[in-house]
Amino acid sequence: MGLNDSAGLGLGLGLRGKHFNYILENWPAVDWFEIISENFMDSGGRPRWVLRRIAERYPVVMHGVSLSIGSAAPLDMTYLARLKALADEINPRMISDHLCWTGINGVNTHDLLPMPLTEESLKHVCGRIDQVQDYLGRQLVLENPSTYLSFKQSTIPEPDFLRFMTEETGCGLLLDVNNVYVTAFNNDLDAEEYIRALPLESVKQFHLAGHQNCGTHIVDTHDGPVIPGVWQLFSLGWELTGGAPVLLEWDAKIPSFDEYHAEVLRAKEYMDGFTGVSETIVPSVLDSEISNPVDFMVADYELAQSPG
Repeated sequence: MGLNDSAGLGLGLGLRGKHFNYILENWPAVDWFEIISENFMDSGGRPRWVLRRIAERYPVVMHGVSLSIGSAAPLDMTYLARLKALADEINPRMISDHLCWTGINGVNTHDLLPMPLTEESLKHVCGRIDQVQDYLGRQLVLENPSTYLSFKQSTIPEPDFLRFMTEETGCGLLLDVNNVYVTAFNNDLDAEEYIRALPLESVKQFHLAGHQNCGTHIVDTHDGPVIPGVWQLFSLGWELTGGAPVLLEWDAKIPSFDEYHAEVLRAKEYMDGFTGVSETIVPSVLDSEISNPVDFMVADYELAQSPG
């Protein structure tokens, strides 16, 4: 199994269709880009052409939302074949997905659904991770999910589950700091204790994003800037891990490229030491537009008759 090559990646941005033209015209000083794998796996048109051009100039990481590693259904080998074909074409520095399930019986909910954390589900997930890594010939990196409830059946705390999973399979961990914040708030957990309990030696990448605080709960929307409490948690994670590549996700209400890039560059302010999470959470009004991480970029799927 080949390990990912994340060393030295620095600060990255999610590649979004809204910014295609800007990137092609300006080739901005971004360290790397992350793609949503499903947005490009089946495209033979302009998005795939743009991706190939970008991959020639920047390191690229593939981040999936449909592997469904926690599902009880058999692994979708057709999906994996398409994923592997894209990886073989653009040679990503990393392939990641989420510790979740997204559907069953051929139905994809296009949602990242949580799993009960039990000995049985741990054994099930580890076996599937081994299958995926053997098939891809690469290390798989899995992200801690954002959750809104806890299963009564769960017997293993999530950080411990992630530790056992990485130790058993050799997979990596994508530490989504916003997801830690969301999960801790929604399930009445201590976010700092959560991060300290993780297999920090297995962290291959950080994710940062914005969310919607609804007062009684938080929704992981990726539709705004990172809040101070998440930045402070990131600073703790950065200190404890010794650093890893950092990616900013922004999937709805996407701003201009310059504003998007400026937000990820703020990470540099929080890499010099942890000062403690002291933020008081102030509820905001829930926006009716809740985002899903899959951006199909319909407008960008026209065939590239005259690329550029």
